[in-house]
Amino acid sequence: MNAPRRRADAAENRARILQAAREVVATADEVRLNEIAKRAGVGQGTLYRHFPTREALLAEVYRKDVDDLVAAAPGLLAEHAPLPALARWLDRVAEYAKVKRGVFAAVEAGLSRDLSARSLGPIGETLSTFLDAGKAEGAIRPDIDARDVILLIGYLTRLEPAEWDARAHRLLRIVLDGLRPHA
Repeated sequence: MNAPRRRADAAENRARILQAAREVVATADEVRLNEIAKRAGVGQGTLYRHFPTREALLAEVYRKDVDDLVAAAPGLLAEHAPLPALARWLDRVAEYAKVKRGVFAAVEAGLSRDLSARSLGPIGETLSTFLDAGKAEGAIRPDIDARDVILLIGYLTRLEPAEWDARAHRLLRIVLDGLRPHA
């Protein structure tokens, strides 16, 4: 009877570790595993059982953010018209980009290229879903594609931490305005 409880505890620990790692990556100048373990309320051994290396942990944080970003799209489109849904999704992209920048700064160049390459497909497909819905409604220009938007929002990785809060969401609104059909 103890095995299912241990598995549930392990899953809870893993989730807390990932959440703590995400917070540290998004806010700290340096990613320290002992800080992540402390925030998650677990010991170092527990952290290392789930993630044997710093890179493994950071890669999982990044993958989870991509998965969460992609998974949010259908619900947003179900609840909102395409352009407002895309605006809400772009707000999530801003938070994703903040974490992405932190992850990429903390891992080797080879791993960051691999993670980036794997995320472009799902994110591009998700953007296409929003764009297609908006085009069908006439709320998005017909000449826009997902690659256009990905290139435009790439600037998020260039924002300095000190200017993030003041600029990230405002600049995404400017991109969103550029997607609207011309009058």
